[in-house]
Amino acid sequence: MLRVLLAGGGTAGHVNPALAIAEIIKARVPDAEFAFAGNPEKIEAKLVPQAGYRFYPIKVEGFQRKINGENIKRNIHAAKCLALSGKRCRDILRDFKPDLVIGTGGYVSGPVVQEAAKRGIKTAIHEQNAYPGVTNRLLAKKVDAVMLTVEAAKDYFKEGIDYTVTGLPVRSGFSKINKAQARRELGFDDDTVCILSTGGSLGAGAINSTVLDLIAWYEKEGLTVNHIHSYGGNGRDTNFEKCLADKGVKLEGNPHLIVKEYINNMPTCMAAADLVISRCGANALTELEAMGRGAILVPSPIVAGNHQYHNGMVLQKAGAAIVIEQKDLTSEWLIDTVKSLIEDRDRLKSLSENAAGLYISDTDERVFSAIKPLIKM
Repeated sequence: MLRVLLAGGGTAGHVNPALAIAEIIKARVPDAEFAFAGNPEKIEAKLVPQAGYRFYPIKVEGFQRKINGENIKRNIHAAKCLALSGKRCRDILRDFKPDLVIGTGGYVSGPVVQEAAKRGIKTAIHEQNAYPGVTNRLLAKKVDAVMLTVEAAKDYFKEGIDYTVTGLPVRSGFSKINKAQARRELGFDDDTVCILSTGGSLGAGAINSTVLDLIAWYEKEGLTVNHIHSYGGNGRDTNFEKCLADKGVKLEGNPHLIVKEYINNMPTCMAAADLVISRCGANALTELEAMGRGAILVPSPIVAGNHQYHNGMVLQKAGAAIVIEQKDLTSEWLIDTVKSLIEDRDRLKSLSENAAGLYISDTDERVFSAIKPLIKM
């Protein structure tokens, strides 16, 4: 029986590809068993058990490059976690006895994949972004297979790395539900425009504040718009729901408004949407392409290599999205842009069709082909 351990996390952008890879393997090796290793204080500790998989907690934190008093404390804590991680990794590997270990990025995947490689266990990594994370750059020379979402990522690895461009795997739910079915599940009608907005699992203050004003604008103008918003962990601190109430928007009993900290049924919510307002993480963009949904994209300005901006511009150049940098994003701009799209259904349709045209439809086959030589069938 094939046993696969997946390691990755910190954000949903690292966890969801791991869950998708598990689905890909399970579809082709039905009796395979899976387990996940991740940080007990990060989002993987919620998402993995919800998906029905065994979860091994291991505490690993990243080191901060900018030196100040607070970051020195954080680096001391990170060093302690790293010092303890070796024994924890060995315990996990002894307990689960994996045949294959796959890392999908985030600091937590580093020691797990490295320890597996050291013990002679077959290993692989998957890199989601065009600008690879530091963990995967370090692991690439140690693993048996390197999978990339886009060809451009290879430029940031050392020469001699053998890689396969697979695209980014998404959870199977993103291809199993249509718009009408999704809207029925959410209690929305078929004809009203539906907008989904999210800043990712952690949330984004700029998106939260402007979407707050957008939803209040519906109320002020007497517009009926179905809107789903995820404010993320950071939005909890600003109490997004109370801010809505302060602007005169009733949430309880409102059939057109769904507001949550985190959306657990993202395939359903995205299928219901005509327009998505989002960051430009690789996972989010691939889901947009898989579902064929047009978007307003707000790249995060604090990511390595400004890779979210470059990711988003690929969609804009293809006529699949409108990109606005965070420094230029205002409530007035968002309201005007959404208003113009609501009034021009043909443009909304065009954005969605162009997004669908970017999707790599055989990603699942590419991923399994990359790891098949590493497993005993």
